[in-house]
Amino acid sequence: MFSGIVEEAARVVSIEADKGNIHLTMQCSFVNELKIDQSVSHNGVCLTVVNLTDDTYTVTAIQETLDRSNLGLLKVGDKVNLERSMLMNGRLDGHIVQGHVDQTAICTNVREADGSWYFTFEYEFDKAMARQGYMTVEKGSACVNGVSLTVFNSTDNSFEVAIIPYTYEHTNFCTIQKGTVVNLEFDIVGKYISKMMQFQ
Repeated sequence: MFSGIVEEAARVVSIEADKGNIHLTMQCSFVNELKIDQSVSHNGVCLTVVNLTDDTYTVTAIQETLDRSNLGLLKVGDKVNLERSMLMNGRLDGHIVQGHVDQTAICTNVREADGSWYFTFEYEFDKAMARQGYMTVEKGSACVNGVSLTVFNSTDNSFEVAIIPYTYEHTNFCTIQKGTVVNLEFDIVGKYISKMMQFQ
């Protein structure tokens, strides 16, 4: 479980393909605090630490994860948003994020206004999935590349988010431009409510 508050935008130092899976090796400031089997969110994808060195750690992404996310598009040197699993004795500063990416979205517009940035994202709309909560709602929450954000200008297949300077500088939003593919996780609370409504 995560909150969508990114701890660090870290660099990919190695990518190794293995029978349809990929092994991502990352370098970040909190490697010495990690342990094998720990969960870490990578652009919103929950992955398990499988190897540690003095200054790097490795996680494995299976084919299902690669099919649903942008991890298969990563290259050495790319920035990845990282977040360790949430502590249950602290504040929930973002929203409840599972680390289970639903699908990808494409950035269709970026505009700067008064020192902040506005990003528009489009995703493939499926009416059957929308009935189960796979959609955005005005002023609701969505997780984009592991970042908890408030949605506005929500339509059937698109939405906008506003990014403040701190978030822009401390996540990989500073690298997102028109055409960039991002990971999208819809709000789990909305999914449960939508599912329960089907049995009324």
